Order: sequence, then C-alpha cells, then structure tokens
Amino acid sequence: MIEDPGWLAEAVFTQLTDRVPVDERERVSLDRIFAEWDLLDSPFSEESGPIHFTGSALVIGPRGVLLHKHRRLGIWLQPGGHIDADETPWDAALRETAEETGLESEFAEVDSQGSPVLAHVDVHEGGRGHTHLDLRYVLDAGTADPNPPQGESQEVRWFSWGEALDIADDGLRGIW
Repeated sequence: MIEDPGWLAEAVFTQLTDRVPVDERERVSLDRIFAEWDLLDSPFSEESGPIHFTGSALVIGPRGVLLHKHRRLGIWLQPGGHIDADETPWDAALRETAEETGLESEFAEVDSQGSPVLAHVDVHEGGRGHTHLDLRYVLDAGTADPNPPQGESQEVRWFSWGEALDIADDGLRGIW
C-alpha cells in the first residue's frame, strides 16, 4: 500500500497542472480531469467509483511502436490498465506493459528528480460503465520480440509510427 496517498495525489496534480496540451483532445481531457478532481474520493482505485485514473505506456524501441489488440475491446492500443493499491500510475504503466506484452521496459524520459515524465493525458470510456482518466508515459523496450503470457492477447507487435496511427485508437495521436 502506498504509505502516503496524499503524496501521490499531489505529485499527479503537479504533473497535470504543468502539462501543456498537445491537441484539442488532450485539452478537453485535462479540463475533464480538473472538473472531476475534487469529486474523486480515491482517484487511483478502480473500486472507488466509475471514474478513476489508469496508467498506460507508449512503448517504443528501434523497431517502432508496440501495440496489442485488446482482448475484450478488439482494438489496437498501447499497453495499460488499472492502478493497483500499492503502485503509482507510472508503476502501473510498467507493470501492465510487462503483463500484456511480456516485455520488460524502462522509462524513456525522467525529470530532474528521477520521476517519469507524463507524456500525454486522455479521458475515455473504459467499458463496464467506467471512465478512465489515463496518464500516459513513454517506455523503451529495446528490440525484443513481444512474448505475451497465456491469458493475454497474443496479438502484440511492433509497428511503424504511421502504421500505429492508422490502426490504433485516435487517443494515440497526441502521445508522440
């Protein structure tokens, strides 16, 4: 369990207030997050309500951009998902990447304090009546072949940036 959830909320709030939106979709997403912020009792918990934060990753490497075809949604996405009780959104992005692709990765960019840089924000429907306030980070997975474990989508592969934009959810556009 995170010892001081106030620390996490403060860190995320700072990342969000420092963020300059890259496009209209991200501007609308940030506005929605700030409108919801004070209404969320436990913003990082999936169980706290239908609106909560998630963490995801744009996974890059010399081979391009790594995407997986989501098992339930049937669309190509970046790895990501719900935040566990003992982790930060950026830790969730790392964990979900490993779980969904079988690849270990590292943050492509960190700030002067060593914290991962927030690369993009997107608010979208998450299925089952949930709204995801998605915090996105860029991860580098090198050149390895994806090796998703049993039970995860086996459709995981490297794409060129152009190919990724052609097949992925529109929310991917603003990340890079």
